[in-house]
Amino acid sequence: MTDKRIKMVALDLDGTTLNDNGVISARTVSAFQEAMERGVHIVICTGRTFKSLPDQLFDIPGLEYVVTSNGAKITRLADRKTVYENNIGGEAVSQIAEILKPLGYSLEVFLEGGAYIAKEEYEEYQTLGSAYRDIGYVLSTRTPVAEFFDFIEENKAHIENINISFPKQEDRTKLMEMLEQVENVTLTTSFVHNIEVGGATTSKAEALRYLMNELGLTAGELMAAGDSPNDLAMIQLARIGVVMGNASEEMKCHADYLADTNQADGVAKAIERFVMEVK
Repeated sequence: MTDKRIKMVALDLDGTTLNDNGVISARTVSAFQEAMERGVHIVICTGRTFKSLPDQLFDIPGLEYVVTSNGAKITRLADRKTVYENNIGGEAVSQIAEILKPLGYSLEVFLEGGAYIAKEEYEEYQTLGSAYRDIGYVLSTRTPVAEFFDFIEENKAHIENINISFPKQEDRTKLMEMLEQVENVTLTTSFVHNIEVGGATTSKAEALRYLMNELGLTAGELMAAGDSPNDLAMIQLARIGVVMGNASEEMKCHADYLADTNQADGVAKAIERFVMEVK
């Protein structure tokens, strides 16, 4: 008889594992612990950088790996060692920088586990805030840098992700068309006001393929949960693709299982159902 147990659970953070207060609920932590006691690998797969991860994650014993920057990096938590890297190529970074330089959009780059932003933009957020971004999160997780485009060029070989944010949807549509002309990049999004640029093969799914191969697992043993387009590849990869109840209608169309919302322990309930078989 074929073993159809789920042996890996891949989970997005924001809008999925975290509730709207940025916390992993007690029920979800308990579900993690019971699943791990059964030998199941719980893998966090986020668009965040490593240094932007919530402190709570590091207090959950048994978590082994975290996928960050939309699949650009896998870190082993036990020793903080990078075990996989899939960055944007330097030539593509330079091309994107040339496109963005005259446009004045909100811009961040992720490298070496950190997130960096232009000093003048950071100071503007401090003074004026933002109508469409979580300013507390931005100010606490971004490092301001002077001469930002020089910084990008100097570090172009190590950039995991480029994040561009917009107040207007029409701006995002126009820039998406421009960026689609750049070779060897992937374009995705995690909320309605941004575009995220990764390497030619960068995705949460590709990182999970690497990790499953290292652990001797297959996609038939994977459950993946998320709420945004940057989660879609891993949801489609998994035998059980879970989409959160708070996701868009477009994302819900891709669900093998439609979970409850991130506010109502949707992740915990999915783990209980498909890993512990608790109805």
